[in-house]
Amino acid sequence: MSAQQDDLESRLPDPARFFPELGAVAGGMTKATLNGSIPKATIHLMQLRAGQIVGSTYHTVRQSGILRQAGETEERITAVSSWQDAPYFTDAERVALELVEAVLTPNPSGERVGDDLYARAAAHYDDKALWTITITIAQICFFIPVALIAKPIPGKPLGKNYTG
Repeated sequence: MSAQQDDLESRLPDPARFFPELGAVAGGMTKATLNGSIPKATIHLMQLRAGQIVGSTYHTVRQSGILRQAGETEERITAVSSWQDAPYFTDAERVALELVEAVLTPNPSGERVGDDLYARAAAHYDDKALWTITITIAQICFFIPVALIAKPIPGKPLGKNYTG
């Protein structure tokens, strides 16, 4: 961690100070997403893409770090932002990333997740896996406002990523 990063402060203190039950909520969501129906790498690739879409340095750094610790290559991590034409992803990973983008990107012409996208996802994933993808997106969406408003310190471990 750089000296400049050591000077970073969060806007708000750790929410666990005010809402201790959030730990159980976060743990339950994590347990639900890590049920084995989709690879862990897919979960974290999706969450990295969500962090990129909403402009969250915290989530981008956190998910990149998780992927590195899991042994993912720098090419795959870096290419998440341009997954559409990157050669590093399976068709199943691509449709999962496309679902994240569809949910988080406004579509002025109508439905965000159309029948064609759903059909492509269903071709790769069974019902439990599709629900896992849905919960994975919901999980990161739960934490996006936390990152954007409270500004936890990127790169610091959970429980040590807030000041005050």
